[in-house]
Amino acid sequence: MTATDAPARPDTRTRTSSRARLLGVLGAAGIGVLIVLQSRLNGELGRQMQDGVGAALISFGSGLLLVLALVLALPGSRRATKRLGAALRNGSVRWWQTLGGLCGALLVFSQGVAVASLGVAVFTVAVVAGQAVSSLAVDRAGLGPAGPQPLTVTRVLGAVLAVAAVLVAVSERLSAPGALVLAVLPLLAGIGMSWQQAMNGRIKEAAGGVLPATLVNFLAGTTALLVFGVFHFATEGWPATLPTDPLLYLGGAIGLVFIAGAAALVRITGVLLLGLGSVAGQLLGALALDLLFPAEGAHLSAVAVTGTLLTLVAVGVAALPSRR
Repeated sequence: MTATDAPARPDTRTRTSSRARLLGVLGAAGIGVLIVLQSRLNGELGRQMQDGVGAALISFGSGLLLVLALVLALPGSRRATKRLGAALRNGSVRWWQTLGGLCGALLVFSQGVAVASLGVAVFTVAVVAGQAVSSLAVDRAGLGPAGPQPLTVTRVLGAVLAVAAVLVAVSERLSAPGALVLAVLPLLAGIGMSWQQAMNGRIKEAAGGVLPATLVNFLAGTTALLVFGVFHFATEGWPATLPTDPLLYLGGAIGLVFIAGAAALVRITGVLLLGLGSVAGQLLGALALDLLFPAEGAHLSAVAVTGTLLTLVAVGVAALPSRR
């Protein structure tokens, strides 16, 4: 065997793998920033329209049209979609596993309704806390493609700290019941996100492609919003105005990017590092937006910063290894 034929040294492979994982975590943080950016855009769209339901429909509907165009244009995605249809017919994928987009619809709806009043930082802390708590149940039940995951002391402690972070972040608003109701919306959306990610992972595995899972996600969410919108518009009427700023209509495209990006990065980082990187990106991006470009009527307070930092600690604790 010549020198050129010699296998790569173990330390070289380790360094290469470490660099790939580092780049994957940075990509996951970028996904978190995209989620925050979508929250700000959808929140501002809902504020200017004075209609959170209409803003959510625009965001989810535009994302559905984009992913549908991509699936139709790409032969590999069309074949993967056919495989998904076959899996639904033979029962290897159950119909209720295609409903993860309902949780995405709740997230987008809460963005349009609550961000302008709560601010991006408090909104994101609430989402992260809900996601931290629900991920324990989702992992324990084995709903995701990785199967059942054991409960550990550190993961449970991290979830408890995350809930405490929400209470700290919204403590200034305890005297305003309306604000507390708005804080519940992103908390519920975060709870649903873990189940949504588990279902999207199942769909992706059955189809063998990212875009069919993304298409199913947007289709379920848009359908739910349309049904709700029929009753909403019948009683409240159509939005008075549509904003002219084209940037406010990019929420659906951003959603498409971070859903597909997460599915691609998880092969490099694994689920845990992907989630931690995304959460870090969400929290830091939310603080930056509220500091540099505060939404109308919102302000970056010390308790919001404290709640965000406490949530970062909670995520770090949950990631620590521990006995069951």
